[in-house]
Amino acid sequence: MQSAVNEIIIGKIGAARGLDGTVKIIELTDFAGRFDGLEKISVGGKIFNVEQVKHIGGQLYIKFAGVDSREAARALTNKFLTVDRADAAPLADGEFYTFDIIGCEVFGGDKKIGTVTDVLKTGSNDVFEVDGKILIPALKSVVRSIDIAAKKILVDEHAN
Repeated sequence: MQSAVNEIIIGKIGAARGLDGTVKIIELTDFAGRFDGLEKISVGGKIFNVEQVKHIGGQLYIKFAGVDSREAARALTNKFLTVDRADAAPLADGEFYTFDIIGCEVFGGDKKIGTVTDVLKTGSNDVFEVDGKILIPALKSVVRSIDIAAKKILVDEHAN
Protein backbone atom coordinates (compact mmCIF):
# COMPACT_ATOMS: atom_id res chain seq x y z
CA MET A 1 0.00 0.00 0.00
CA GLN A 2 1.25 3.42 -0.79
CA SER A 3 -0.01 6.72 0.57
CA ALA A 4 2.14 9.37 -1.09
CA VAL A 5 4.95 9.13 -3.60
CA ASN A 6 7.66 8.69 -0.95
CA GLU A 7 5.65 7.15 1.89
CA ILE A 8 4.87 3.51 2.52
CA ILE A 9 2.01 2.39 4.76
CA ILE A 10 3.22 -0.24 7.23
CA GLY A 11 0.34 -0.28 9.71
CA LYS A 12 -2.92 1.12 10.98
CA ILE A 13 -3.88 2.17 14.48
CA GLY A 14 -6.55 0.10 16.14
CA ALA A 15 -8.19 0.48 19.53
CA ALA A 16 -6.73 2.12 22.62
CA ARG A 17 -5.36 -0.30 25.23
CA GLY A 18 -5.46 0.72 28.85
CA LEU A 19 -5.46 4.28 30.13
CA ASP A 20 -1.91 5.45 29.32
CA GLY A 21 -2.37 6.12 25.57
CA THR A 22 -1.06 2.79 24.28
CA VAL A 23 -2.67 1.71 20.99
CA LYS A 24 -3.04 -1.60 19.19
CA ILE A 25 -1.33 -1.73 15.79
CA ILE A 26 -2.73 -3.59 12.80
CA GLU A 27 0.40 -4.57 10.89
CA LEU A 28 0.24 -4.01 7.14
CA THR A 29 3.74 -5.27 6.38
CA ASP A 30 5.18 -8.70 5.66
CA PHE A 31 8.41 -7.91 7.51
CA ALA A 32 8.46 -9.50 10.96
CA GLY A 33 9.86 -7.21 13.63
CA ARG A 34 9.33 -4.13 11.45
CA PHE A 35 8.23 -2.06 14.45
CA ASP A 36 10.92 -3.27 16.88
CA GLY A 37 13.53 -0.58 17.49
CA LEU A 38 11.41 2.06 15.77
CA GLU A 39 12.12 5.53 17.15
CA LYS A 40 9.89 7.78 15.02
CA ILE A 41 6.96 7.18 12.69
CA SER A 42 4.39 9.22 10.81
CA VAL A 43 0.84 8.76 12.08
CA GLY A 44 -1.75 10.29 9.79
CA GLY A 45 0.90 12.64 8.44
CA LYS A 46 2.22 13.78 11.84
CA ILE A 47 5.58 12.53 13.19
CA PHE A 48 5.49 10.83 16.61
CA ASN A 49 8.33 9.57 18.80
CA VAL A 50 7.87 5.96 19.83
CA GLU A 51 8.21 5.41 23.59
CA GLN A 52 7.60 1.67 23.65
CA VAL A 53 6.76 -1.26 21.38
CA LYS A 54 5.10 -4.25 23.10
CA HIS A 55 4.17 -7.70 21.85
CA ILE A 56 1.39 -9.17 23.97
CA GLY A 57 -0.39 -12.40 23.08
CA GLY A 58 0.58 -12.19 19.42
CA GLN A 59 -0.65 -8.58 19.18
CA LEU A 60 1.43 -5.45 18.66
CA TYR A 61 1.02 -2.33 20.80
CA ILE A 62 2.80 1.03 20.66
CA LYS A 63 3.01 3.88 23.15
CA PHE A 64 3.72 7.25 21.48
CA ALA A 65 5.31 10.20 23.28
CA GLY A 66 2.69 12.85 24.02
CA VAL A 67 -0.22 10.42 23.73
CA ASP A 68 -0.85 9.94 27.44
CA SER A 69 -4.54 9.17 27.79
CA ARG A 70 -7.14 6.79 26.44
CA GLU A 71 -8.91 9.76 24.81
CA ALA A 72 -5.72 10.89 23.02
CA ALA A 73 -5.17 7.31 21.82
CA ARG A 74 -8.75 7.08 20.52
CA ALA A 75 -8.14 10.20 18.42
CA LEU A 76 -5.50 8.22 16.49
CA THR A 77 -7.72 5.21 15.77
CA ASN A 78 -7.86 4.23 12.06
CA LYS A 79 -4.92 6.47 11.11
CA PHE A 80 -2.19 4.91 8.96
CA LEU A 81 1.42 4.51 10.04
CA THR A 82 3.87 5.40 7.29
CA VAL A 83 7.61 5.47 6.75
CA ASP A 84 9.67 7.16 4.05
CA ARG A 85 10.35 4.90 1.09
CA ALA A 86 14.07 5.27 1.88
CA ASP A 87 13.39 3.59 5.25
CA ALA A 88 11.57 0.62 3.72
CA ALA A 89 12.78 -2.83 4.66
CA PRO A 90 15.36 -4.08 2.15
CA LEU A 91 14.39 -6.73 -0.39
CA ALA A 92 16.36 -9.63 -1.81
CA ASP A 93 16.98 -9.89 -5.55
CA GLY A 94 13.81 -10.84 -7.38
CA GLU A 95 11.52 -9.58 -4.59
CA PHE A 96 9.17 -6.64 -5.02
CA TYR A 97 6.87 -4.60 -2.83
CA THR A 98 3.19 -5.29 -3.46
CA PHE A 99 2.50 -1.58 -3.92
CA ASP A 100 5.11 -1.47 -6.70
CA ILE A 101 3.44 -4.37 -8.55
CA ILE A 102 -0.05 -2.86 -8.36
CA GLY A 103 -0.52 -0.55 -11.34
CA CYS A 104 1.95 -2.37 -13.59
CA GLU A 105 0.75 -3.18 -17.10
CA VAL A 106 0.88 -6.87 -17.96
CA PHE A 107 1.86 -8.06 -21.43
CA GLY A 108 1.82 -11.49 -23.03
CA GLY A 109 4.31 -10.95 -25.83
CA ASP A 110 3.21 -7.75 -27.63
CA LYS A 111 -0.41 -8.05 -26.45
CA LYS A 112 -1.47 -6.00 -23.42
CA ILE A 113 -3.45 -8.20 -21.04
CA GLY A 114 -4.33 -5.44 -18.57
CA THR A 115 -3.18 -3.74 -15.37
CA VAL A 116 -2.45 -5.36 -12.00
CA THR A 117 -5.22 -4.26 -9.63
CA ASP A 118 -4.31 -6.46 -6.64
CA VAL A 119 -1.80 -9.02 -5.44
CA LEU A 120 -3.38 -12.00 -3.70
CA LYS A 121 -1.39 -13.84 -1.03
CA THR A 122 -2.23 -17.53 -1.39
CA GLY A 123 0.43 -19.02 0.84
CA SER A 124 2.30 -21.00 -1.79
CA ASN A 125 2.77 -18.10 -4.22
CA ASP A 126 1.35 -14.68 -4.91
CA VAL A 127 -1.24 -14.22 -7.65
CA PHE A 128 -1.53 -11.05 -9.71
CA GLU A 129 -5.12 -9.95 -10.24
CA VAL A 130 -5.35 -8.16 -13.58
CA ASP A 131 -8.23 -5.76 -14.24
CA GLY A 132 -10.13 -7.40 -11.38
CA LYS A 133 -10.88 -10.54 -13.41
CA ILE A 134 -7.74 -12.29 -14.68
CA LEU A 135 -5.55 -14.21 -12.24
CA ILE A 136 -1.88 -14.81 -13.08
CA PRO A 137 0.31 -16.84 -10.70
CA ALA A 138 3.52 -15.04 -9.77
CA LEU A 139 5.74 -17.97 -10.70
CA LYS A 140 9.04 -17.90 -12.59
CA SER A 141 7.53 -20.31 -15.11
CA VAL A 142 4.80 -17.75 -15.90
CA VAL A 143 6.27 -14.30 -15.18
CA ARG A 144 9.16 -13.63 -17.58
CA SER A 145 10.21 -10.21 -16.28
CA ILE A 146 9.16 -7.38 -13.99
CA ASP A 147 10.34 -3.83 -14.68
CA ILE A 148 9.14 -1.63 -11.82
CA ALA A 149 10.64 1.56 -13.31
CA ALA A 150 8.68 1.02 -16.55
CA LYS A 151 5.64 -0.37 -14.64
CA LYS A 152 5.67 -3.37 -17.00
CA ILE A 153 5.34 -7.11 -16.40
CA LEU A 154 5.96 -9.60 -19.17
CA VAL A 155 4.30 -13.01 -18.82
CA ASP A 156 4.31 -16.19 -20.87
CA GLU A 157 2.00 -15.64 -23.83
CA HIS A 158 -0.07 -18.67 -22.79
CA ALA A 159 -0.55 -17.48 -19.19
CA ASN A 160 -4.06 -16.10 -19.62
